Amino acid sequence: MSLNLLLLSLLLLSASTIAFFDEDCVYTLYMRTGSIIKGGTDSIISVRLYDMYGDYVGVSNIEAWGGLLEPGHDYFERGNLDIFSGRAPCLSSPVCALNLTSDGSGSGHG
Repeated sequence: MSLNLLLLSLLLLSASTIAFFDEDCVYTLYMRTGSIIKGGTDSIISVRLYDMYGDYVGVSNIEAWGGLLEPGHDYFERGNLDIFSGRAPCLSSPVCALNLTSDGSGSGHG
């Protein structure tokens, strides 16, 4: 009877592991905006994280995706260190390149 219980436990553990298997990874970005006059922006900022094979994970609005600072924080202001963290599909190798893009809206978009 204990062998049956052990096998049943292993089966349930395997099933729960498969059910909760998740192909998403957590990405955390620390971004410091430049300190020059008018160095900040109110634009929507997107990011692509590339691996060594050229595959990428894209986030169209990193503030909405994973801004971690207090509610009402004004991201991308001159000299700020902003922190973002969120889930996205895993890449097959470590991140080795990043493309940060402004949508050109808002003040200070250039």
